[in-house]
Amino acid sequence: MQAIFWVIHTILDIYWWIVILSVVLSWLYAFNVVNPSNQFVRAVGQFVHDATEPLLSRIRRFMPNLGTIDVSPIVLLLAITFLQIFLRTSIAPAFGG
Repeated sequence: MQAIFWVIHTILDIYWWIVILSVVLSWLYAFNVVNPSNQFVRAVGQFVHDATEPLLSRIRRFMPNLGTIDVSPIVLLLAITFLQIFLRTSIAPAFGG
């Protein structure tokens, strides 16, 4: 059972870093640091967008409009962290983990 919790925790860790990469890439696009017409940059950007946008768009529906400031990644990162802590402190000990 510990292996299942380890896999879930690792998947959440990886997704946490993908959200961070999404934020950094959006800043790099906004300030023209990277060239979005570069094939590699476009492929990485498309993967990150496809991986994060379904959850971020659901969060944005409930967030107030703050203009150009998007706090949905912060909310998602907090939710991931909360889920990891909940798994580690409440669920795993109940199964002997």
